[in-house]
Amino acid sequence: MNTLPVAILAGGLATRLYPVTKKVPKALLSIAGRPFIHWQLGLLAEQGINDVVMCVGHLGEQIQGAVGDGSGFGVAVRYSFDGDTLLGTGGALRRALPMLGAAFFVLYGDSYLRCSFAAARTAYEASATLGLMTVLCNQDRWERSNVRFREGRVAEYDKHSPRPGMRHIDYGLSILSKQALEGTPADAAFDLADLYGQLASRGELAALPVTERFYEVGSVAGIEATESYLTSRSGR
Repeated sequence: MNTLPVAILAGGLATRLYPVTKKVPKALLSIAGRPFIHWQLGLLAEQGINDVVMCVGHLGEQIQGAVGDGSGFGVAVRYSFDGDTLLGTGGALRRALPMLGAAFFVLYGDSYLRCSFAAARTAYEASATLGLMTVLCNQDRWERSNVRFREGRVAEYDKHSPRPGMRHIDYGLSILSKQALEGTPADAAFDLADLYGQLASRGELAALPVTERFYEVGSVAGIEATESYLTSRSGR
């Protein structure tokens, strides 16, 4: 079975980490002695992923310079640039569609996730839906829970205004079909979270529960936890 391509969303301004990320993109922050994107690509190679599309915007040329064609990490990397205007997570993904095929993984550029990509693909294909979101029973432990999960589906998703009774959180790895983005505006900025909410409201977003915590470098606390984890994993 051929692996699906992975779109990595790495084009944002990362304002929560200013002033550091004014000159260095979040993907290139040094974590446990290496740029974070190096850790992320290594993890994808371990999962058997060999086709990566980097959706880049802010300081994207730096990412391209540090990663190249991906051969040094055991993957093939291509690039989709936002252009003069940042397109947000949704707009960047919409722009990259010609490079991604009929279905693809979606991964945030600040996430390090130890879940099974193969299991996510199997669940997606069995669901016959337009998309799948991995979800973690978080109960507000690391961030505000934003998913109501029921019978293999995301019943409700709201990143912006989480509601009482939401116990799960968007883990950070999803699968989308090309069809899921049909009707979204070309070359216009929009938030992928809004698309997920729309798919959930139509019963078109399957859910795969995972149990291992996520790691991320989008916040100071997240960087500290990820640094500690990857340092211990590398034996440093």
